[in-house]
Amino acid sequence: MAQWALVTGATVGIGESFTRLLAAKGYNIALVARDEVRLHERAASLREKYGVQTFVLPADLATKSGVKSVEKYIETYEIEVLINNAGFGLNKAFTRSDLGDEQDLLNVLVRTPMRLMHVILPGMKERRSGTIINVSSVASFIAGGTYSAAKSYLTVISESLNADLRGSGVKISALCPGFTRTEFHKRGRMKMNGLPSFMWLDADKLVAKSWKDAQSNKPISIPGWQYKLLVALIAITPRSIIRRVRIDEGKTKR
Repeated sequence: MAQWALVTGATVGIGESFTRLLAAKGYNIALVARDEVRLHERAASLREKYGVQTFVLPADLATKSGVKSVEKYIETYEIEVLINNAGFGLNKAFTRSDLGDEQDLLNVLVRTPMRLMHVILPGMKERRSGTIINVSSVASFIAGGTYSAAKSYLTVISESLNADLRGSGVKISALCPGFTRTEFHKRGRMKMNGLPSFMWLDADKLVAKSWKDAQSNKPISIPGWQYKLLVALIAITPRSIIRRVRIDEGKTKR
C-alpha cells in the first residue's frame, strides 16, 4: 500500500515541485493551499500522470482554523512525509509594515510548521519511520528582517530535531535555497530585475537535491555552489559586518 505525503503550499513553486517528485516516487499526495481551484487542478494532474491517490485540503495557514484543519488531518491519517513549504515575504521594512501582515507571516512561517511537526512526530517516532523537510532559506543565516528571523527558526529547529531524533528512523532536514524561479517574488511585489542570472536556481533541481539530502539525514540542504559559497562566507564574516551590509542595502532601496 502506497504511503502518504503532505505538502503545504502545494500549488506553485517549490511545493508544486515536491508534489511531482514525491508522486513520481509512488507516494499518495495530500495537497494544502488556499486556492481550492488550483489545488484540484494540481491533484488531477498528479493522478493522471503518476497514478497516485490525492487529497485536497484548502486551508489558510495564517488562521487558527486553517492550521487546525491540517492538524486534524494528520491526527486522523498516517502521513509518512511532511513538507512544510507554505510561505510568503513582505516587501516593507519592519518599521513601515502592517502589523497584521507581520503576524500572518509569523503564523505561516513559524507557527504552522511548529504545530504540524509537533502533531506528526509522535506517530513517526512510534513507527520509527518518516521524513520532514522544512523549506527555509539562505536568508536564515543573515540579518534580513522578519523573513530572515522566521526562516532562522525553521533552520535551527530542523538542526535541533535532526540531532535529537538521530537513530530513531525519523529524518528531518531544512532546505535552504537562494533565489528560485517561482511566483514568490511576484506575489511579494519584489523587483528582481538586477539579480544576475547565475544566482537563480531551478525549483525541480533543488527539490531533488533536498530529497536526496534528507534521505541521507543531512540537517541542512543548501542547493547551488553559489549559495554554498555565500553561506560559507557568512559563517566567517563578523556579524557586525553582516548587519551593516543589510542596513546599507535597505537604505538604497528607499
